[in-house]
Amino acid sequence: MNRRQFMIAGGAVVGLAMSCQYQSKLKVNIIDQLTQLNDRSLHQSLQSRQLNRAPGFGGVTDPYGLSSAGHTAGLIRDITCTLTNPRSRFFESESLAQRLSHAVAFMKRIQHLDGTIDLHTTNFHSPPDTAFVLEWMCGGYALLKEQANPAYDSILQDLSSFILKAAAALVMGGIHTPNHRWVVCMALARAHSLFPDPKYVNRINAWFAEGIDINPDGHYTEKSTLIYSPLTDRCLITIARLLSRPELYDPVRRNLDMTLYYVHPNGEVVSEISNRQDQFRRGTMAPYYYPYRYMALLDGNGQFAELVSRLERHPGKLQKNLMYFLEDAKLGGDLPAEIALPTRYEKYYLHSNIARFRRESISATLLAENDTCFSFRKGEAVLQALRFASAFFGKGQFEGEKLETENGVYRMTQILEGPYYQPLPEEEIPANGDWEAMDKEKRDKSNIQTLESVLSLSEDHGCFQITIDISGTRNVPVAVELAFRHGGALYGVDKVKGIRHAYFFKRKKAIYVYKGQRIIIEPGRVEHQWTQLRGAEDKLDAMCVYITGLTPFRHSITIT
Repeated sequence: MNRRQFMIAGGAVVGLAMSCQYQSKLKVNIIDQLTQLNDRSLHQSLQSRQLNRAPGFGGVTDPYGLSSAGHTAGLIRDITCTLTNPRSRFFESESLAQRLSHAVAFMKRIQHLDGTIDLHTTNFHSPPDTAFVLEWMCGGYALLKEQANPAYDSILQDLSSFILKAAAALVMGGIHTPNHRWVVCMALARAHSLFPDPKYVNRINAWFAEGIDINPDGHYTEKSTLIYSPLTDRCLITIARLLSRPELYDPVRRNLDMTLYYVHPNGEVVSEISNRQDQFRRGTMAPYYYPYRYMALLDGNGQFAELVSRLERHPGKLQKNLMYFLEDAKLGGDLPAEIALPTRYEKYYLHSNIARFRRESISATLLAENDTCFSFRKGEAVLQALRFASAFFGKGQFEGEKLETENGVYRMTQILEGPYYQPLPEEEIPANGDWEAMDKEKRDKSNIQTLESVLSLSEDHGCFQITIDISGTRNVPVAVELAFRHGGALYGVDKVKGIRHAYFFKRKKAIYVYKGQRIIIEPGRVEHQWTQLRGAEDKLDAMCVYITGLTPFRHSITIT
């Protein structure tokens, strides 16, 4: 090993010399594990993955066989973490360096003249998706630059060309979603740390002038617990770290504190509250690993440390975090003393219209502004959703307007109106009689029907009583859907003809059993055979049990 390699092995990464903490048993353990995982993944990937040939030579295809900037940027990240990491068995591999060169060249070729790249599944000439890939491109540049190895000069030149062109696009480019702002700011902060430019900081300041979209409960706008909340935390930490803006740690703290109360007994995360594509997906706290580790060390937070420790016992999903350790030696410091995570609580999030309950192995969520009113778990047994709808003018899917609580009872209400319309005033009638041109709001209403739906809930030691009360227009069909996760067994129910995984609940008690755990619902009620009501959301992909009736409808069930 030459002197330069010895210095690298000693921990000179991104300008930070290795400290005694860096050599702690814990750090060596997690860094070694992530390195081994990255080596194994990279080796298997390069052996088995169909790599692009002309015209996509050097790039990586996605599962659909399309050239992917995102997948290729991920490969650049993984190779860079191998070439620059003395712990890796492929450290300074010439063949991997050549593969990296081809991948970077591919990224340059697919970069548009305006500096952007495409997310070919939906976004084209996309500034935010350019920002996503810049995280890995900038991180790779920083690690390679630190090596001071002439063999990487041409790669660095290509990387810098891509980064500068992409950053210029972000200075001018727009966004789609709330989190895109912070992804763009994170990418510009990274570019600024490598190639300082006041235009980058000015653009960051322009986005931050809008304020960070976090409510007093700790929720970001999208409530995306599996994707965009941990992403936003990571972006804000990176900006705070690179631009010395410690005030940005505060929203991260608030979100991480709150998220501790969104963990199910089996380690899965509450996802039904999400406004994005992760709603109802199964996922763990692994995407939060970097934010929790970083903030545990920054604040000496024992609960964060406990969560990090749990995740590190199963590092298989943490591989993508290796770059963060290599670029920031402090991240591997010894965690503070661990403090047990909360497992018994009742939390009412006023500003988010959500209530969370945890009674050791029992976990439940009640939420308004969502067609999933309630979800419940007992160990591994999962009631994914309780929903209900009425066939009221094609708009009867219940979504509580606001969640309120008084004397231990939670309540949410929906009031619907179903009018009929009178002829337009003569002066408002278009000459050609075009129906589409007629403004419905200018018609008088008559024969107005109303429907008021109320859901109330109370809890006692993990036993939940839910009452659904619907009044107003009479004889409106109602269907209550109890959606259980696939894989269990149902007892006390009868199959619905013609619909897969659909069951009527006519008896006093229904039981769902999964891995020895039982969820008990009582009592049932079936007054008609219609489960897929007009205007209701489609049946969930689950084992769905139905209670039906007609208005006025009042029915109480207990769930244990």
